[in-house]
Amino acid sequence: MSEMILVLTEDALTARDVENIVSLHRERDVRYHVLVPADPGQNVLASIVDHLSLGELREALDAALGREPAPDEARREAATSLQESLDALLAAGVEAHGQVVTDAPVPALRTAVRDLDVAEVAVVTFPHAVEDTFHTDWASRARDELQVPVLHLYLGTNQVG
Repeated sequence: MSEMILVLTEDALTARDVENIVSLHRERDVRYHVLVPADPGQNVLASIVDHLSLGELREALDAALGREPAPDEARREAATSLQESLDALLAAGVEAHGQVVTDAPVPALRTAVRDLDVAEVAVVTFPHAVEDTFHTDWASRARDELQVPVLHLYLGTNQVG
């Protein structure tokens, strides 16, 4: 029976992300389950600092002014990201399924690890200056809570978090 690899991503996986993830398991019989949160639950101040550290002034202002998408729009965006991620994984020749989660990301991971008999977790995010520095990012929190290996990758790169 194949092993389950759980992927938590905050945006659609790119071809590079898929190659990075799939290359880790080439010698094993695996299948992938992708989770995309509709509400990533980021701290407003941390989000502002993240955007400013990346030179994203407009996004920092949007975060400061609370210009977050409405819940229905957030779910649609997450569904689009999920479908694009699944399409990319399927194009790479691997079995993949997934879901949009409305729960907070780390509790959703905990539930999926328990219910799906997950062998390992890949968390794929944009860099988050505050959370990554203070180890409050999704991957660090998952490592503290879950009893499976957790890898943190940055979206669109081959950098490990």
